Amino acid sequence: MRVFLVGDYRTGTGPANVTLEYKKRIPHVFVQRMKSKAARVPELFVKTFFSDVVLLSGHSRQNLYALRFARLWGRKCAFLMHGCVEYENEINGVPDADMTDTERRTLEGADAIFAVSEHFAAWLKERYPAYRDKISAVPNGADLEMSVPEGAAREQDKNLIFSIGGGMPRKRIRYIAQAIMLLRKDPACRDLKLAVAGDTGKDSEVLDAYPCVDDLGLISHERCMDLLSSCALFVQNSCFETFALSPLEALGAGASVLCSREVGALELFSGLQPCDVIGNTEDAEEIAGKIKTLLGKGNRDRLLSSIDTESVSWNKRCDLLMKKLQELTDK
Repeated sequence: MRVFLVGDYRTGTGPANVTLEYKKRIPHVFVQRMKSKAARVPELFVKTFFSDVVLLSGHSRQNLYALRFARLWGRKCAFLMHGCVEYENEINGVPDADMTDTERRTLEGADAIFAVSEHFAAWLKERYPAYRDKISAVPNGADLEMSVPEGAAREQDKNLIFSIGGGMPRKRIRYIAQAIMLLRKDPACRDLKLAVAGDTGKDSEVLDAYPCVDDLGLISHERCMDLLSSCALFVQNSCFETFALSPLEALGAGASVLCSREVGALELFSGLQPCDVIGNTEDAEEIAGKIKTLLGKGNRDRLLSSIDTESVSWNKRCDLLMKKLQELTDK
């Protein structure tokens, strides 16, 4: 079976990294080579013809061309959804009619919709009931043997909390900052600080007003790994997070992690305890209590040991993906 994998695998974003993992593992795969928009359309036209099935990975306007060519050549087309741009833009206060239109037309035109976690698949079926019969999960894999780049910091700073998402409201980092300010009232925690990486957003001014926050802006992956290896705790407090690779990177780099219950990657762990999960992303007191608990005892080793490393490997996830694509082409 020849698969045409349509999507970004170069930029280093979460979805691009997932696409890259599949690019490395899918046998007989065609991928996009053309970088200019003008050259992509004829490439989509030709490679769709020579493929048996088309896999759209992530949100892009080019998906609409791929769907059109798939119909023209009689090829089945699956949509691997890494997120929901319509809903995420709503949360972040930046609605975009064109992005919403592209996503909805892709959902409608795809023969199958694969969500990157079981949690996300269930959410999609609720939000888009018209497509529930073609929605299923192909969860992301996990590389649990990630190495920290040479030269990265390895001595942990017991006062450093780290989070990624910048001023994006969806990440709810402002409530982590509130929690740390509560903790700093205790003399034993007065030196706690929060390092934040990511682009500016509607919450940036709020974050900058907190004396405990070091807003780093956009940083390199190497710098990010340096912080993951040196922080005492990584916190992912998103109110909507279809998977999230960052907590897994944090564990691989040596940090303990605290995640909201909305993080799809939590389904990888069988040994979760109440102190590992934030129930209310806007409750600073709850977050503060769980930060204090995890700073005291940590959870990295416990969480890593609770993962079935073989079943969540990228090779196993690719096997599942190929099985679903084969079933799709056989219909």
